[in-house]
Amino acid sequence: MERDRNQRDSMTEYGGSRRGDDGTGSSLQTAAAVVGAGFLLTGIAGFIPGLVSDFDSMTFAGHESGAELLGIFEVSVLHNIVHLLFGVVGLIAMRRWTWARGFLIGGGIIYVALWVYGLLVDHNDPANFVPVNDADNWLHLGLGVAMVLLGVLLDRDRAAARDRTRNA
Repeated sequence: MERDRNQRDSMTEYGGSRRGDDGTGSSLQTAAAVVGAGFLLTGIAGFIPGLVSDFDSMTFAGHESGAELLGIFEVSVLHNIVHLLFGVVGLIAMRRWTWARGFLIGGGIIYVALWVYGLLVDHNDPANFVPVNDADNWLHLGLGVAMVLLGVLLDRDRAAARDRTRNA
């Protein structure tokens, strides 16, 4: 019995299957699911006329796309596909604690990098292939920081819970 408990504790430390790591509902996994669902819904919304102003001017990629989600955020087919992919990855990542943490922290870093990219590239430059505008840039920063914080802070919750369990 003691051996089984030690084995379970060891598995938990290294990302094995135990409560919270097999899709049973840690707060970190819930956060990954919520963020993933948000990206998925945003990607879908980017293809809905009425939610996207100047829908007919949407291009596959590039700064020439005049389409804007909610009349604010510049979108293209590629931009929407990226949101859809992030959403799917988030929903898959929620199945395991380690995947959820990687999605939140790694995805957050990607979005912060996209914010930096958006600040450096001229909005009318062909290098603005995503495309991004000022509203997109600040949203990317907010998303990136929030995702990294969720990944880091909810990781601390797990460590605290593990410590409480071991001390009980």
